[in-house]
Amino acid sequence: MVLNPATFPRPPLLERVSRHLVVKWPSGQVIADTTRGYWVLETHHPPTYYIPQSDVKVDLKKTSRSTYCEWKGRATYFTVPAPSDGSSKAVDNRAWCYESPTPGFKDIKDYVSFYTGPWDYYVNGEKAQAQPGDFYGGQVTSEIVGQVKGGPGTMGW
Repeated sequence: MVLNPATFPRPPLLERVSRHLVVKWPSGQVIADTTRGYWVLETHHPPTYYIPQSDVKVDLKKTSRSTYCEWKGRATYFTVPAPSDGSSKAVDNRAWCYESPTPGFKDIKDYVSFYTGPWDYYVNGEKAQAQPGDFYGGQVTSEIVGQVKGGPGTMGW
């Protein structure tokens, strides 16, 4: 499958996917694992995946950070605890959810999305790369063609 983010819609599309999504520490400890996720496709963004909280294998703790998306609503952020083997530290504000999403995104209420890194993020067995920059949280895989928003000079797209 070839995905060109330049052809993705605006406003974004929310769609259930059966892709196997695995988020895990480099040491191998699983943070989340699902085939019951959603993706959000938005113009010039790689897919951003949302995982049901029941498929998150660690105890997330809310942080004080909050942001607002014009399409999805207010996001709540979490601390991901350190892996049990002590190979990494706990990480703040690299996972988020929408506790009260807008009506068009009600299906991802309380689903969790993870930035790609400092852990590894796999989509159908392929290790994803992070969307450029540190603001957006999409996952870039080999099926993505064309430019994606997030790098220097792309904020106005």
